[in-house]
Amino acid sequence: MAIINDDRPDMPSNFELIGRTDINDYEAIFDLVGREEESGLHFVKDNCDVAFTWDYNKGFRPQLDKLYEKAKRSQWNGTTDLPWETPVDQEGMATKAYREAGQRPLGEALIAGTAFEKWGEKEWVQFSMEYQNWTLSQFLHGEQGALLCTAKIVETVPWIDAKYYAATQVMDEARHVEVFSRYLDSKLSGHYPMNGHLGLLLDDVVADSRWDMTYLGMQIMVEGLALAAFGFLHATTEEPLLKQLLRYVMADEARHVAFGVLSLQEIYRDMDSHEIRERQEFAFEAALRMRDRMQGQEVWDRFGISKKDAAAVTLMDPDRPVFQSALFSKIVPNCKKLGLLDAGDGWLREKFTEMGCIQYEDFEDTTLDADANADSSPVERNV
Repeated sequence: MAIINDDRPDMPSNFELIGRTDINDYEAIFDLVGREEESGLHFVKDNCDVAFTWDYNKGFRPQLDKLYEKAKRSQWNGTTDLPWETPVDQEGMATKAYREAGQRPLGEALIAGTAFEKWGEKEWVQFSMEYQNWTLSQFLHGEQGALLCTAKIVETVPWIDAKYYAATQVMDEARHVEVFSRYLDSKLSGHYPMNGHLGLLLDDVVADSRWDMTYLGMQIMVEGLALAAFGFLHATTEEPLLKQLLRYVMADEARHVAFGVLSLQEIYRDMDSHEIRERQEFAFEAALRMRDRMQGQEVWDRFGISKKDAAAVTLMDPDRPVFQSALFSKIVPNCKKLGLLDAGDGWLREKFTEMGCIQYEDFEDTTLDADANADSSPVERNV
């Protein structure tokens, strides 16, 4: 996690924050490939203080209490509420998508001079399947990260209303881990390790001793991007089981992000400029980590594609910047509502502009989302 350089308090460099000068240095981005420990376990030192409170006055924070009551009424069962009997033909869907494209998926101009020149239908279909395996694997790992971070929030947040709500989110995240794991195991064709960039971010969030940083890293940044990514996949997939699974998960995620906004609004009002700048810098670092994790490094690595070829194709793909910036459609307006976008000299606004996602600042913040304000489960609402 970035630490402020007091000798240059107004403008820390990209290198100080993320270890590279150019945020679009894709060869550096592709250098980091996630690997799993042989033990099957990954340990992070948790430096937090556990906070007991003797103030059991439920409802002192009415908005959090209202969210808690809605969460209790909005639970669903991942075992019985999804049609797991639905057949999924992963290879058939990938083949259909390839043939409907009518050309090589990346286009002739993009692949000229790269390893992709020799790829035909077989390779592209396999790549499509592997990329789906990778995508769902990252969703699974991210949901376990959310499970651990929300359990930490229960421990560390000092307000009883926040502890109550966070406890319902622990249940939500356990359910999300369950359904993504089951979908990967029973409907797809393989798992991938956690992406290296996502792993670094989650390690930082878990290790930080400040409870509001857990909120900011998980509830605002990770969950905000996940909500947008789930929405994108929900809108594009034709597979009915995955579409329903994603829709149910999205109903929970909107409530989770709203929880972060409502909680952090209160504490950020009382922070000094130095503390707010630390939060701005972490929001930027987290945003880049999440953008970089979308590049699928582990898939390219499994196919033996060099980082040079992968980076070249990524940089030339005209659709990539639009897709990447759209993932921040939930994050940017929420950061604005928290006062992080324009605090101080508007440093975070400048960095989000550099990333190409500032255009989402006036999108609806998640506290107004229909799912965040729903008073029953997605099953009952038939969404």
